[in-house]
Amino acid sequence: MMGRLIGVGTLSTAIVLLLSLSGCTSTLTPGVGPSPSDPRYVTNGAVTEIAPADRGKAVTLAGTLDTGEEITAGEWTGKVVVANFWYAGCGPCRAEARDLEAVYTKYQSQGVIFVGVNVRDQAATAKTFAEEFGITYPTFLDVDSGAQQLAFAGKIAPNAVPTTVVIDKKGRVASRILGQLESQSILQTLIRDALAEGS
Repeated sequence: MMGRLIGVGTLSTAIVLLLSLSGCTSTLTPGVGPSPSDPRYVTNGAVTEIAPADRGKAVTLAGTLDTGEEITAGEWTGKVVVANFWYAGCGPCRAEARDLEAVYTKYQSQGVIFVGVNVRDQAATAKTFAEEFGITYPTFLDVDSGAQQLAFAGKIAPNAVPTTVVIDKKGRVASRILGQLESQSILQTLIRDALAEGS
């Protein structure tokens, strides 16, 4: 079962929000998604936390980052990882970019890893975005392979952009923010909770 829901009043509302699509696309399929007039289009971040006993198997994040670094499966085990799904033309992605970088800067010294997952752009566009918003953490370019999106399938799929996922020290999804990050404090709380858990 899912753990706490933050900012959601009732169970029925929670279910609607979790099934709703948030941000810029209805799914992570590049080029497909609702317009702002579509009732599924929302920008508020709905937060889901999963109790440790309910998290299931680890997510396998592996591939080549935009820096050229190769990440192998299990390389980040033992670390808290924050994965943000985005693309450059997404308004909410642009709105939350500096907040994500600020939180990364605050927790980097504690060993927290941030990684982007760009679902639509090629390297040049992603690099321009990073320079514009001062993003210093790396990104998987997932438009061609979809490998990072598939890694979350059947667990707590990031079915809209932006989506931010916190992965625990065992590589399991601990929490998800579906839609734009509304405040740095929300993500900081989720990171602190994951850091406080045993390895």
